[in-house]
Amino acid sequence: MGSRKRESALARKLTNQDVVKALHNDCPSSPRKMRLVADIIRGVEVDKALSILKYSKKDASNKLEKVLLSAMANWQSKNEGADIEEANLIVKEIFVDSARQLKRLRPAPQGRGYRIRKRSNHITLILGTKEN
Repeated sequence: MGSRKRESALARKLTNQDVVKALHNDCPSSPRKMRLVADIIRGVEVDKALSILKYSKKDASNKLEKVLLSAMANWQSKNEGADIEEANLIVKEIFVDSARQLKRLRPAPQGRGYRIRKRSNHITLILGTKEN
């Protein structure tokens, strides 16, 4: 590796030191339903986001809570010895992309078939520190 690439890689590593990512692929839920809950916790502190997800009635909140806890665990493993409460972590980015669809047929009148699309999604959650 050349010196210029090494320096840029080191600089990128230092900027991403406070950023942690968690993914959940092929989550069997509609992306539209998941985005409703994801929009609520975007930009919110981690403790507040956990309480929002815990007391939400939507089924998508259970899956997002697991992804958020996974991201927090990833942050703990990356920053050993640091306290998560003192880090001022926020949900920096969260986005929900559509994944593959399972296509099924439902019997319909007069020998026809209606298509049912069972959607799934990919969840990406990025935690970062709060900028003062």
